Amino acid sequence: MIAIKNERELALMRKACKITAAARALAGEMVRPGVSTKQIDKAVHDFIVSQGAQPSFLGYHGFPGSICASVNSTVIHGIPGGYVLKEGDIVSIDVGAYYQGFHGDCAATYACGAISAEAQKLIDVTKQSFFEGMRFATRGHRVSDISHAIQTYVESNGFSVVRSFVGHGVGAQLHEEPEVPNFGKPGRGPRLVPGMTIAVEPMVNAGVYDVRVLKDGWTTVTADGKLSAHYENTVLITDGEPEILTVTEGL
Repeated sequence: MIAIKNERELALMRKACKITAAARALAGEMVRPGVSTKQIDKAVHDFIVSQGAQPSFLGYHGFPGSICASVNSTVIHGIPGGYVLKEGDIVSIDVGAYYQGFHGDCAATYACGAISAEAQKLIDVTKQSFFEGMRFATRGHRVSDISHAIQTYVESNGFSVVRSFVGHGVGAQLHEEPEVPNFGKPGRGPRLVPGMTIAVEPMVNAGVYDVRVLKDGWTTVTADGKLSAHYENTVLITDGEPEILTVTEGL
């Protein structure tokens, strides 16, 4: 069942999402040569806790970090650790915060110093594909209208969208119904109604869309070893334009 949030619940979600977005921004500012992913993880953990919230990911199905730190060919679920960032890396940071019963969830890919033109294009296309999807995140459209817009834009730029992992509803649970794929034909899936909160998260590969999960059970990498980027926000469906909840203003 898709949870439709009331105004009290949305007020708490807005707070959770602002904390989450600020944590993402903090992580992005730390992406530079010489910094380890574990250092970023600790800073984000401490910030979220300082805001009266809890890291959504820490301990989730046993995940050991407060962020997912996915570098270069790692698509998602990279475990923060001793890896030290170097010039030319691209780093996807995914973060969630749980505040008074509700989760926020967002992600972005950041350049570590100077990066290749292809890597920058991949980051830019991934982010813009989210906003292409937002054109259809309005009352009366269906979930797959968002999906189709994302896929069309990504593929028109020569990249591919991951099929094995998708976006999702978010609220009292980190992952709720409905699933929000980044691919597919339009006009399918649940109809969007005000009060729905969804995490729309294009995961875009420079090469093939196939991925594989490493032996740790989490780290997901591109099958061909090429770069991947990720961009995500928690979004509220309204009577008008969609409201992106994972923004930092007013924290």
